[in-house]
Parts: sequence; C-alpha cells; structure tokens
Amino acid sequence: MRYCVITSVNRDDLPDGGAYIFAGCITKIREQSPDCRIELLIPDFGGSTSALRKVIDARPDVLNHNIESSRRIFPRVRPKGDYRLSLDLLAESKEMDPGMVTKSGIIAGMGETRDEIVETMEDLRSVDCDLLTIGQYLRPSSKHWPIDRFYTPAEFDELRETGEKMGFKHVASGPLVRSSYHADEQHDAANVAKSAG
Repeated sequence: MRYCVITSVNRDDLPDGGAYIFAGCITKIREQSPDCRIELLIPDFGGSTSALRKVIDARPDVLNHNIESSRRIFPRVRPKGDYRLSLDLLAESKEMDPGMVTKSGIIAGMGETRDEIVETMEDLRSVDCDLLTIGQYLRPSSKHWPIDRFYTPAEFDELRETGEKMGFKHVASGPLVRSSYHADEQHDAANVAKSAG
C-alpha cells in the first residue's frame, strides 16, 4: 500500500469525535506498511482542540477537512456545520504543526456564484491551506439538496488556474473531482512545491 485516505462519518456520539480512532489507524498502518503515506479526511470535531491535537500528534502526511460550500449558503447546505469553525480547524492545524500539509474541498453547483467559490478559495488560502479539490455537486437522490447548475469543464479549468495563482500548491478541479481524487499526486505536488519554496 503506497497511499491511504482514511475518512469517517461524523462521530458526535464519541467524546473526542473519533479522533482516537483516526490516530489509532495511523499507528496500525505504519506498523504494517511504514512507507505508506496517509491522508486523513476529518470532521470538525465540534471545535475540540484536544481532539485535533490527538490527530495532529499521530502525524498524518495530509490533513484534509472539506469546507464544501461558500459562506452564504453554508448554513443551508451544511446546517450542522459552521463555516468559520472549518476555517479555524485548518488554521489551528498549521499552528500546532506548521509543516502539516492541509487540504480542503469545494463542491460546486449548490447555489453559490462563481465569485463566491473564489471567495471561499481566498478564505482557505488565508489559513494557509495547501491543497484544494473542486468538483461538481451531483444529487444522490430526490430527497437531497437540488442541483442549482452544472459548471462547464472550462469553468473548472479557470477555477484551477485561479487557485494556482492564489498560491495553492496543487488544485484538482473538474466535474468528477472528489476529495480523494489522485490524492497521492496532490501530496507529491505539495512536497515538490515545499522543496522548491
């Protein structure tokens, strides 16, 4: 195993939001496959600093927390989340470990404007987020949030170029891009950028 992405549903039923499980997974994987690079896709842990510290201390290669939406529509599409809390989590990760590679993702087509996507990208760069994925929202069922619009491949390319100019070390942007899309290549690109910088 060369690269592993670990994620979970929100575990609000657990005192630390499942942070100890993430940390334990890293330990076990490294015991069995020491050269495997590990990316965690984590929830916001309800803003718990101690839970985040537990995860950071386990030393993932990439810490991913998806902001998913723009500030304006965030309360509607993610009513249990908090836009500022998501940004704070990414910022705090860097404070705890300045060398930590951080990553986030945006889902386009839920009612935001293109300018709002760019504003969200700027917010992510303001907390020194390194890697970004941008993909098209696809409605899982009629019970889910409706699709507002489909962005064209050219628009996704423009967003990628905008993100690169902002200073993201790597931006994966396209209709079918998801947070684990070519995750190993994003990690490698971040390391190349870090070495060059």
